[in-house]
Amino acid sequence: MTPLKVVPRLLRVASVLLAYRLDELVDATHLYRPLKLLRPLLARPRANVAQLSRGERLRLALTELGPIFVKAGQVLSTRRDLVPADIADELSLLQDRVTPFPGAEARAIVEQQLNASTDQLYAHFDETPLASASIAQVHAATLRDGREVVVKVLRPGIDAQIARDVKLLRSLGELAQRWHPNADKIRPLDVVAEVEKMLENELDLQREGASASLLKRNFASGVDLYVPSVHWELTAARVLTLERVSGVSSDDIAAIDAAGIDRKALAAKGVRVFYEQVFRDNFFHADAHPGNIWVDTARTGEPRFIALDFGIMGSLPEADQYWLAQNFIALFERDYARIAQLHVAAGWMPATLRLDELEAAVRTVCEPYFTRPLSQISLAELVVKLFQTARRFELTLQPQLILLQKTLLNIEGVGRMLDPEIDIWAVAHPVLKRILRERYSPLRTLRDVRKRLPEWLHHAPQFPELVRDALRQAGSGEQRVVSDPLALTLLRDNARRQHKLLVCGLLGGALLIGSALLWTLAPQHGLWPPLGAGVAGLLAFAMGWPRSR
Repeated sequence: MTPLKVVPRLLRVASVLLAYRLDELVDATHLYRPLKLLRPLLARPRANVAQLSRGERLRLALTELGPIFVKAGQVLSTRRDLVPADIADELSLLQDRVTPFPGAEARAIVEQQLNASTDQLYAHFDETPLASASIAQVHAATLRDGREVVVKVLRPGIDAQIARDVKLLRSLGELAQRWHPNADKIRPLDVVAEVEKMLENELDLQREGASASLLKRNFASGVDLYVPSVHWELTAARVLTLERVSGVSSDDIAAIDAAGIDRKALAAKGVRVFYEQVFRDNFFHADAHPGNIWVDTARTGEPRFIALDFGIMGSLPEADQYWLAQNFIALFERDYARIAQLHVAAGWMPATLRLDELEAAVRTVCEPYFTRPLSQISLAELVVKLFQTARRFELTLQPQLILLQKTLLNIEGVGRMLDPEIDIWAVAHPVLKRILRERYSPLRTLRDVRKRLPEWLHHAPQFPELVRDALRQAGSGEQRVVSDPLALTLLRDNARRQHKLLVCGLLGGALLIGSALLWTLAPQHGLWPPLGAGVAGLLAFAMGWPRSR
């Protein structure tokens, strides 16, 4: 049951939706159906909304409902696997801009968080904000040594407001989950959970500072992507002080051309930076719209981007990162059978799935695209359609993959804005292959072995007992009489495979440990002995690994 105290606020939501003629959203929630006769009293239709599309009407309604509903709409705009494209396109235009709160209050929050007066902390603090959003606003300031900075300050009382609005969103989600005819596809409670997690992250500015610091370290050269420095001595949970940077929004084509920047080179660099963030560093900017990705107009010979706003960052589990990279490679090479195999091997789809059916479905989606020139193929659009198709086969997607999908759409949008003829495939394919070659090279594997060696040595004394227990358990199983010749053959084959896997696994593990020991304890012998032992260990593992049939 919905708590009585949220009913008035639910009625206000219904009245705004009705005012924008979003009747289907109200009718889908049975709570509102008895109020049909009172609709003229509940809502007065806004002027000229009849001429607007459903996406435009929903965008305007969410804007009127307030900042938290704007956030919810922004999250929905990323769920193109669930939301129709026309609605997602409109929701992506939602702007999180609200009336600023007084600069004197911002000053007081800074002083309370940093335990000093702003006169002590800064040479100058401008109480007029540069920008104001629902969670925080930004002020210009000058350090005591003359350096220019920006100070991001959380809104006063925002925690309580968000908690209250999230509770309302959750109530709406529960109603939609129960009564909406397409609840299984929209999954409203999952969307609410994503909004809640995103808001929770944005309420901790120290976390945002840490994200900016890591991204800056990943692109330390600053040649392709520049990240402003964090001033940690002037940063706390509700205050973030960053180096002030200058540039233009990446969609300001006139300003970029006026600066004499090669837009084609800049667009290709944007694609490379995205793949490096995802597959090299496993840490990517997940809110990469043009307002957060600037262009440094002072660098014309070697153009670069400037990243801003690090409240929403993404990373993938190591296994998903590997499987996703392999899927991209297979997609670039049009290997549909491998795409189907990879989806099952990754655990994203049931092992009982018929691979030939999935392969046929993937081919059906991809082939119409490959009739066009590669420069006209939208990789982001193709990935979205593949996800939508895969849902028919019980695809299980993690939130991190949804963030990645959103970022891919943003980056491709920026790239095509800068260079409408960019061939995303030609740029991305060699970058991804290079990253994978470096990431999974024998030398990198040996480094990982060396890093894990202390843990392995700690557990090494227990290894013989674990092997003995496993063999004893395998040999003490219930004996069955099998008379079917085919079943006997399968059992014998399985036993041989298990024995081969065990022997090769033990041998490979011993060789890898020996390789790490040689590298750690006897570096005077050079790289080749540990490298040779490591390669032999990997080959032993490969010999024992079961082949697909």
